[in-house]
Amino acid sequence: MPEVTVTQFAEVLKVPVDRLLAQLDAAGISVAGAEDVISDDAKMELLTFLRRSHGRQEGSLEVAPRKITLQRRTSTELKLAGSQGRTRTVNVEIRRKRTYIKRESLEQEALAQQQEIDQRKKAAEDVLLEAERLEKDRLAKSQQEKEHQEAAAQKQIEEDAAKKLAEEEARIQKEAIARAEAEEKAAKEKDNQQKARQKGGRDKATRYGRKELHVAGDVNRRRKKRVRRRPVSVAGGGEHGFELPTVPVIKDVEIPESIPLSELAQKMAVKGNEVIKVMMNMGVMATINQVLDQDTATLVVEEMGHTARLISASDLENEIIAAATPAAGEEVARSPVVTIMGHVDHGKTSLLDYIRQTRVVDGEAGGITQHIGAYQVETKKGKITFLDTPGHAAFTAMRARGARTTDIVILVVAADDGVKPQTEEAILHARAAGVPLIVAVNKIDKEDADPDRVRNDLSAHEVVPEEWGGEQPFVNVSAITGEGIDDLLDTIVLQAEMLELKAVAEGPAAGVVIESSLEKGRGSVVTVLVTRGQMKQGDTVLAGEVTGRVRKMVDELGQTVKVAGPSTPVAVLGLSGIPNAGDDVLVLEDERKARELADFRHTRTREVKLANQQAAKLEDFFSQVKSAETKNVQLLVKADVHGSVEALRDALTGLSTDEVQVKVVSSGVGGITESDVNLAATSGAIIIGFNVRADGTARSAVKDTGVDIRYYSIIYEAIDEIKAAASGLLAPEIREEIVGLAEVREVFSSPKLGDIAGCLVTEGFVKRSNPIRVLRDNVVIFEGELESLRRFKDDVNEVKSGTECGIGVKNYTDVRPNDQIECYQRTEVKRTL
Repeated sequence: MPEVTVTQFAEVLKVPVDRLLAQLDAAGISVAGAEDVISDDAKMELLTFLRRSHGRQEGSLEVAPRKITLQRRTSTELKLAGSQGRTRTVNVEIRRKRTYIKRESLEQEALAQQQEIDQRKKAAEDVLLEAERLEKDRLAKSQQEKEHQEAAAQKQIEEDAAKKLAEEEARIQKEAIARAEAEEKAAKEKDNQQKARQKGGRDKATRYGRKELHVAGDVNRRRKKRVRRRPVSVAGGGEHGFELPTVPVIKDVEIPESIPLSELAQKMAVKGNEVIKVMMNMGVMATINQVLDQDTATLVVEEMGHTARLISASDLENEIIAAATPAAGEEVARSPVVTIMGHVDHGKTSLLDYIRQTRVVDGEAGGITQHIGAYQVETKKGKITFLDTPGHAAFTAMRARGARTTDIVILVVAADDGVKPQTEEAILHARAAGVPLIVAVNKIDKEDADPDRVRNDLSAHEVVPEEWGGEQPFVNVSAITGEGIDDLLDTIVLQAEMLELKAVAEGPAAGVVIESSLEKGRGSVVTVLVTRGQMKQGDTVLAGEVTGRVRKMVDELGQTVKVAGPSTPVAVLGLSGIPNAGDDVLVLEDERKARELADFRHTRTREVKLANQQAAKLEDFFSQVKSAETKNVQLLVKADVHGSVEALRDALTGLSTDEVQVKVVSSGVGGITESDVNLAATSGAIIIGFNVRADGTARSAVKDTGVDIRYYSIIYEAIDEIKAAASGLLAPEIREEIVGLAEVREVFSSPKLGDIAGCLVTEGFVKRSNPIRVLRDNVVIFEGELESLRRFKDDVNEVKSGTECGIGVKNYTDVRPNDQIECYQRTEVKRTL
């Protein structure tokens, strides 16, 4: 065979020469260098060494390696914004290396480790048992000693008590004997005196045949008054014969959130006049029928020496609900409730339209959502309930309510617009509600779409994509082409499976009010999201302060629904009023209990409102005194649904400043009625109708009263117009602008005009009609106006820079050389909110 050098052998193996030399050295094969000849035996010896080092044994080529190392490289591109609006591309290479070890060796090592751990655990248990035994012995011994000491102490106490009792009995007996002897002695003395009187008082006859009158033989010759002594009874036990005065009774007074004064007096077992007197001493005038708030009632109770115990109205409410609600049943899986949130015009409703294959966005005024829409969609992955929330800034309460009633939040961010204020607000709402977040990067079909920029912006708000090592899944979608919609639905279903959503499917239903409105011909229409149980036609429903029977239920398509289970949104007809959005909904079997609880909630709200009004009277007084300097814009708001009323009221009152106050005198759901027009005429308010109109009687009342009614269908148009109207009431801002500066060179005296300052205009111009200031050493010493302005001998109205002139200052004669005369003008600038 031809001889093969180390270099040639390395070329055949396709490895570096240095590495081959190192392997030969490790195998114990000595070679002089790269040009040295390597024999066949040396090759076989090297092969055996390499097999052994890679986990194989000599002669067994079928044996699996002991460990395997895998290396993987992935490359991605990241676009970053650079200077001057340019973007630069950064190549990111991720290297991963994983080593897998043979299971048999690991099992042997784990078995040995487990045996060692078991031995240590057993030894530790033995030590622990021994310590417990010693501790029990010590405790038993200490307990015996303690019992012995207690028995000895108790015996000593009993002996001392018996000794004191014997002494006390002896003393009482001695006192009783002495008292009896004294009484016996007194009785004997009394008998002796009586016998002596009888003996010495016999009738003595006088010489005239009359009997002598017996009188006392004392000096005063006065008759002694006989004193009858009452017998003194000695108590058998030696106790006094009277009782101590009774201590005042301290009562525990339960105080709800509001309580009438008469009821508070009854709970303290005092008259109402006493409570009124105490409140007058505290500086509060009150009547017997006045409703007190919880804080005031607490102060009154403590002032009268009793103990106040605050109770919440929710405690009584929970007792009634618990008594009327049956026990929970078995929980079953339910469909997820998903809320779509994001900035305005980022494509939330359009994305939902593609999933539902509808065109809801075309029906919304201005192309923006102004109500919470609840829909249940049947997809290939199962049923999913969607809540579409508005993105406009005025609908903050709606978005917060949607986040609280949901399981998953989908944050829609436009790829061409990035993160906006309502996007940040939606992130905060989702975190506050503690629900998982899925980010849908929408509008990726546009040319200027930049999904990576969206990921970078959201990472700054701690919303990190999963592919970057975060927890939030990101899905690129397009509501126009439908790209990525299936991936989004898969992500929703996967997230729902991880949450393991369950609810009780049987029994009375419970839910939450999503939206409520008043429709002509249908009455109160309440959108309810059922959270547990089954809601059926004819059920007695309690929603906040409103109750009634379910007359009809319809879904988002207008179809009648007989039974609504968990995670099902339905529109309920038949309630007696319009509940607030966000109120809890309960189905109660006892209609009387439902009406009782509704009346209780209504009374509680009314009492709290009256108590707050009473407590705010003094603040109202000061605000009225202060409002003499402020201007008011009175508004009366009516809208189609409760959520819009809430959003409009909060947004309009938020326009108030220290100078202009925007007040909503009344707000409600439904059309504009005659009573609304009369209230607006009385208070001087403007009526704001949002998606509602005035009826016939209201229009006639408008013609008589001249009340201004404004109709709107887009919320930001209403806000902008009211903002402009309030800005018109602001006083203009006065700004001063320096237009010229003249330096006094010499002062001349004129017999007609007085002192005239010879000046040189150095900056701008000096105008005769503008006000001026006189400066000396850059300090203002006079402020007034010009009396005369001359150029040579001619009166002029204006002198420009670089021109000499004569200036006469009105009502000021102390102008000196080197003074400066500053000419300025005042301008009014219109202010805005």
